[in-house]
Amino acid sequence: MCGCQLDKMSTLDATRAELALVVLYLNKAEARDKICRAIQYGSKFLSNGEPGAAQNVDKSTSLARKVFRLFKFVNDLHGLISPTPQGTPLPIILLGKSKNALLSTFLFLDQIVWLGRSGIYKNKERTELIGRISLFCWMGSSVCTSLVELAELGRLSRSMKKLEKELKNTDKYQNEAYNDKLKKSNERSLAFVKAGMDIVVAVGLLQLAPKKVTPRVTGGFGFVTSLISCYQLLPSPTKSKTF
Repeated sequence: MCGCQLDKMSTLDATRAELALVVLYLNKAEARDKICRAIQYGSKFLSNGEPGAAQNVDKSTSLARKVFRLFKFVNDLHGLISPTPQGTPLPIILLGKSKNALLSTFLFLDQIVWLGRSGIYKNKERTELIGRISLFCWMGSSVCTSLVELAELGRLSRSMKKLEKELKNTDKYQNEAYNDKLKKSNERSLAFVKAGMDIVVAVGLLQLAPKKVTPRVTGGFGFVTSLISCYQLLPSPTKSKTF
């Protein structure tokens, strides 16, 4: 009897701990935004640009997400003026700062788009133009991100090969420095894939290749990158369990 009660208590404690992590996760505005993004692009995938309930969910969720991003441009503005880690090559620094500048511009212009689509700002044509400019900025920031991640992966690969030579007669996976670099490499690989897919999403939203990048393709890619973003925001212990 006591054994059963102890099992129930341990199960309850484990459930409480898991729920605490869920609450912590959902308390992040960024996490809620990415969940809404998954709903938005999932709806776009289902609607394929056709009128109906799915397209209504896509449009309403898109507008709702803009509220989550109010004043968020300050984050990348701060990143733009912040010093970079010592030893970072100049091309990577320039790409990183370009990404910050473009993303900050996108988020700032996105607020004007929200004002226009909410009916506060009345100039519809200018709202649409600003919306397109903002999407080009987002696409540019995604290109910069993919190039930064690719360059950083190259740097990590070289340092890992050098470390492997030093650990030739030992188990490299028992080495903390090697495992740390391996973890960073996995994270950057995922970020590179996400940035590359986001470029396709931007092309779809801007309708630069409407025959190839249809609303369904845009929705599918956007849904996957949203799930990646949700995963990236998970607390570290949970990430290690999901791998």
